[in-house]
Amino acid sequence: MSIPSNPPLLSVSWAKLGEWVIGIPLRIVGLIVLAFVLRWILHRVIDKVVVRAVDSPGLAGRAHKAADAGDAIAASSRRSQRAKAIGSLLKSVVTGVLVAIFATMILDQLGINIAPIIASAGIVGLALGFGAQSLVRDYLSGMFMIIEDQYGVGDSIEVNNISGTVEAVTLRITRLRALDGTVWYIPNGEILTVGNHSQNWARAVIDVGVSYNEDLSKVQRVLREVSHDLWVDDEFKGQIIEEPEVTGVEALAAESITLRVLIKTLPLKQWAIAREMRQRIKARLDHEGIEMPFPQRIIWHRDDKVAAAAEQQANA
Repeated sequence: MSIPSNPPLLSVSWAKLGEWVIGIPLRIVGLIVLAFVLRWILHRVIDKVVVRAVDSPGLAGRAHKAADAGDAIAASSRRSQRAKAIGSLLKSVVTGVLVAIFATMILDQLGINIAPIIASAGIVGLALGFGAQSLVRDYLSGMFMIIEDQYGVGDSIEVNNISGTVEAVTLRITRLRALDGTVWYIPNGEILTVGNHSQNWARAVIDVGVSYNEDLSKVQRVLREVSHDLWVDDEFKGQIIEEPEVTGVEALAAESITLRVLIKTLPLKQWAIAREMRQRIKARLDHEGIEMPFPQRIIWHRDDKVAAAAEQQANA
């Protein structure tokens, strides 16, 4: 019995239909499952890498210093925030790349020519890149801010002549709460310089003005005694890092001589300690009879007849 060399047309059609109904959906399902498995594996790797990187000295140096200063709870919270932010960023990038790759592969399985799609995607991406330069700049700046730990939630910073407490840091914007309660939304790409009052340690600078008639040696002795009393006070132990320093004469003004006291403190404690120090200095100077000068104005009253004679002489 001879086997026909060409199968019937109906059999070929059924074979192609069967392959399209069974083979292609199975391959698509396999690609989707593979994408989810790869995503799960990469997300697990990112979680481990990010946690290890945040705990390392290079990225977590500031957190360890804060812990050494007795602020371990805040340091742990800060590390957790950075880990979540960096992990979220990397996970979003991985998910986007996998979606783009496997979506293209699925379209290829459906018999769609993907060459024009890839070319169009390149053109669209280029156009979006030119049209959204500020948005891309904001995201890149936010990414480096988070990785470098320039500031975080709860920090007191000064940026673009605005001072306040950081309430939120995202890849695109930084939300800042000013002292008067105003909320500022600052795009990360517009932040050129940042002053952070919360990193490692702070310093309270107290300038004290006294009269030119006072004995400067006595004034410095009094300031050292007041500073030492604050240093040994149990209420402020742990907040002041080093014993305060009286640097001496800082300025000679028209009405007073200025002396300066420097106090090294924990972050964000400098203002409260400076207020307490000024109050103690005022009370002690009053007790010692040391004068703290203030501007004075002297008004001279001229007699009306003298003024009239002077005016006539000027007109002549």
